Amino acid sequence: MDYNSIIARYYPTDSQLYHILYTHSRAVADMALEIIQRHPELNADPVFVEEAAMVHDIGIFQCNAPAICCFGTQPYICHGTIGADIMRKEGFPRHALVCERHTGAGLTLEDIISQQLPVPHRELTPQSVEEKIICFADKFFSKTRLQQRKTVQQAADSLRKFGDGGVNRFAAWCEAFL
Repeated sequence: MDYNSIIARYYPTDSQLYHILYTHSRAVADMALEIIQRHPELNADPVFVEEAAMVHDIGIFQCNAPAICCFGTQPYICHGTIGADIMRKEGFPRHALVCERHTGAGLTLEDIISQQLPVPHRELTPQSVEEKIICFADKFFSKTRLQQRKTVQQAADSLRKFGDGGVNRFAAWCEAFL
């Protein structure tokens, strides 16, 4: 998969949004690859992890998030499922799963229903080790402070709005990946 070509189909390479997306995604990919290097026992696929980390946020352009140059109409929480639709259309269903399962520390069906989130009513939590690694690494980088890595506490605190389940998943990933 040539993730650069796919990203360029949706993001003009000379735009600020492309810079934000690419810089954020590269930081996530690099951290995810570091985790794989430190933990060969996980048997994670580094090629897939790099590709999927680079496209995990491909759906942000359709969302309304002016602080990161996104002027679409959809709520930001929908960027994962939007990205999944894009990646399925591009012919990458496994990458699509990373897109739709990385929001927060994943979203359970119970959380989606109880919080009335505008996403499909199905389990959207990372399942494969690769999905978990990418989701975990993503929590350490925002799109407003590019390349500034959050502390474990800051990353955990950013998950509280999605409920205790995500915080607990993140804590388990800290044990497995750090």
